[in-house]
Order: sequence, then structure tokens, then C-alpha cells
Amino acid sequence: MIRTPEAFVRTTVDREGEPGARWISELPYIVDELMDRWGCVPDGDVMHGGVGVIVPVRRSDGSAAALKVSYPHPGNVHEPDAFAAWRGRGAVLLHERDDERFAMLLERAGASSPTSTLAEVEDGDEILAVAGRLGRRLAVPAPPGLPRLRDRAGAWEEELRKDAAELAHALPPSVVAAAAATVRELGAVQPDILIHGDLHPGNILRADREPWLAVDPKGYVGDPAYDGGTLLKSRALALLGADDLRAAVDRALDVFVEAAELDRERVRRWAQLHAVQAAFWGRRHGFRGARGGAELDWIVAFADHLATLLAERP
Repeated sequence: MIRTPEAFVRTTVDREGEPGARWISELPYIVDELMDRWGCVPDGDVMHGGVGVIVPVRRSDGSAAALKVSYPHPGNVHEPDAFAAWRGRGAVLLHERDDERFAMLLERAGASSPTSTLAEVEDGDEILAVAGRLGRRLAVPAPPGLPRLRDRAGAWEEELRKDAAELAHALPPSVVAAAAATVRELGAVQPDILIHGDLHPGNILRADREPWLAVDPKGYVGDPAYDGGTLLKSRALALLGADDLRAAVDRALDVFVEAAELDRERVRRWAQLHAVQAAFWGRRHGFRGARGGAELDWIVAFADHLATLLAERP
């Protein structure tokens, strides 16, 4: 029976309360039942992300795999649907699924190299180019039944309006207006394309079958440039050491859009919206690594600066 990592226990119970504690108590039995059913044995230490555990296993044929069990949550529902649609094209293969248990048996990646995730690569241009090429391959016609990002546009606009009115902030009105315009003009009408939905370097693993493979998709349907905005937001703090932040942001945009074969202006606009949302989110909720104090203030101020910079058309 697995031993659930203590850090995962604490964060799950803190976030989910009593339902989370009950699920944590059942988790070792869920994992045992799934391994028996799918003919697997443990093959390494249990790992975890924000909402699930990953158990390295060996299948009955000796091949390496990863058993992932996530806390039941609407945001985790369509992960296996995305993997099934991709069939290993740019993402790990889906071997088995149990939707009731929020469980999957996946191709194992990320363990055969000292650099297991794209986030550990030192060359920023390489990170952006790899993510861009991978995002292009993941952008395929969407199967039916997946959540459409366009259906969230109304909620995004309302959140922007509410945050701008309720929170003390230093964002110029024109910067918030630019984000709202993106929601109205790009958010409400989007193509029926399957995208990752949370494309950042930590969700791209070194692999054997291909050099890099994606994990942890949301399975959204919408504009592939949305993923570009997500990626650039995740890279924002890496640009802090740049002598010229504007030039560094322009470089990041150029490298990514060339690799992804996307429209630069659409990626810029989505990135600006993400930056504004992050600036408001930080003020209202804090961030995982900075819940308050001077560090949070510093990150929020940087998000403001980035959102303002991205609002300026070239």
C-alpha cells in the first residue's frame, strides 16, 4: 500500500476540508485496487502535483508507466479526453482510464534524464521554442463534449469589472480596458480546436518516445494563442533579470510565435489578459508561493508592469 506524501496530505486537507481528508484516507486503497485491476506493481517513490498523486509502476509486460489519481474536481474531468484525442501526438499516451476514480494509467515520462521538465532547461529561447512546437502539435480538431473557452468569456469580463471596482490597484484604466477588449473580441468567438489549457514548462516532460511530451492538460477547446498567453505568463518572472524588459518580452513573443506558427498580435493580447488577471488574483487571493507580505506586493507590482507593457501595441 502506498504512503501518501505528507505535503500532499496537508495541502489537500487545507484546500478541501473534510471531503479532502476522507479522500486522502481512501487514496491508498484506491491505488491498490487500480494496480490490481490494471496489472501493475509499484516501481518508485510516490510523487504528487497540486491535485493528484503519481505512482511510478511496471505493467505486466515489464513496461514503465505512471498511475495518476486526482482529487475529484470539475477541472480534472477532461484530462483523459484530451489524452485520448491526441493518441500520443505530443503528449503522453493514455493506457487506461477510470473516470469515476479520476484515475489514469499513463506512459511514463520525465524520469530518464537529469533534466526531467522543460522548466529545468537553462536556455530561455529553447524553452519557448519547444513549448511553441509542442503547442502547435496539440492544436487539433476538438472532439465533442469538451468545455469551450468561449463559454467563459462572460464570466471573465464580469470578473475584470468586479476586480477593477473592488480592489485597490495601480493599473491604468486603459490597461484594464485592453484586457476587457480581448475578452470581447477574442474570447467570445474561438475555433473548435483542442488546446492544452495549462501550457507551461513544468507540464512538459523529457521523454524517450519523443524528446518532450505534455502532461496535465485541461482539455479546453478554443484559440491556440490562449496557450501562448499562459506560457508567457509562466515565463514572466524569468525575465526579471533582463536589462531591457520590453526587449525581453518582445523576444519571448517572437521566439514562441515563430515556433508555434501563431499570430503574434493574438498571443500578445491573450498574454496581456493573463497578466491583468494575475495582478487582480494576487491582490485578492495571493499566490501559491507568496500569500502575503513584501514578496506578494513585489510580484503583484511586476504583474502590473507586465500587463501595462503588453497593453502597448507595437
